[in-house]
Amino acid sequence: MEIRKLDRAGMPEEYGVSVQRLVPWDALNAPFEGAWCVVAPGKATDAHSHHEYEIFIAISGEGALEAEGERSPFLPGDIVHFPPGVHHQVINAGDTDFQFYSVFWDSDMAGSFAARDAAAGQEHHPPAS
Repeated sequence: MEIRKLDRAGMPEEYGVSVQRLVPWDALNAPFEGAWCVVAPGKATDAHSHHEYEIFIAISGEGALEAEGERSPFLPGDIVHFPPGVHHQVINAGDTDFQFYSVFWDSDMAGSFAARDAAAGQEHHPPAS
């Protein structure tokens, strides 16, 4: 078992908020990547869009989502999906840190995963002679 630890003190800034990319890491072969995100009170992620598919899972605090001109509360336990190209932003709507986890993927990540998985399968199960 390997646990990837969150380093709150060393989180760099991406998209205007504190982010630590926890996936990928060498011990995990996955078709996606992921990051822990912390939005400070009074702050928001940079409004953006991208080519990847993405889900956010609200963890703690009080947030709001803006996407394509629509605003909605985003509270712990909520999950949202953004298809590629959707302009979106996460806003801290409370007075404590808002934390969420982002999982994102595209066809290149999926293809790389499939190739690594096939290679690993061949290493563990050589062809019968």
